[in-house]
Amino acid sequence: MTEPFPPDLSPTDPFLTDILPQLASGAAHTSALGFRLEGVEGRTVRLRVPWREDLVGDPETGVLAGGLVTTLLDHIGGLAVWIAAGGFQPIATLDLRVDYMRAARTHEDLIAEAICYRLTSNIAFVRAWAFETSPDDPVAAAQSTYVLSQASPHRIGANLKAGRGATA
Repeated sequence: MTEPFPPDLSPTDPFLTDILPQLASGAAHTSALGFRLEGVEGRTVRLRVPWREDLVGDPETGVLAGGLVTTLLDHIGGLAVWIAAGGFQPIATLDLRVDYMRAARTHEDLIAEAICYRLTSNIAFVRAWAFETSPDDPVAAAQSTYVLSQASPHRIGANLKAGRGATA
């Protein structure tokens, strides 16, 4: 059984105005890649990566690196989970499938959108797209799941049977 999504966050909620922009571009790799939060509409979040020559995977064509697209789709998936959960909590990517549909256009920014369409107490399910101008013409699409880590009163090894590495 799934838990209902929390009520929509207000546009002035500190999570949206202060924390989410930091989560979008404040990490070392997202900052280095130039990720920028474009906004949130309902439960859909949008990021932009400005085209830069150092992000190109094939210098002969000028096409952005596939690893950049994968990183973008994974990261925006996590942002979508936090939107659906109504705030930050530790998560980890459990599964990520990226279908590449075409090469990105040269010298154009890459945009990604994602939505968490189902949230349980332990797992979040996300769909995401990367494109230049419209999600109807995607560079790539992703389907992903994330595991939600919640504070637990259990000690390390609590699931082990006594005598097989468990602590007293």
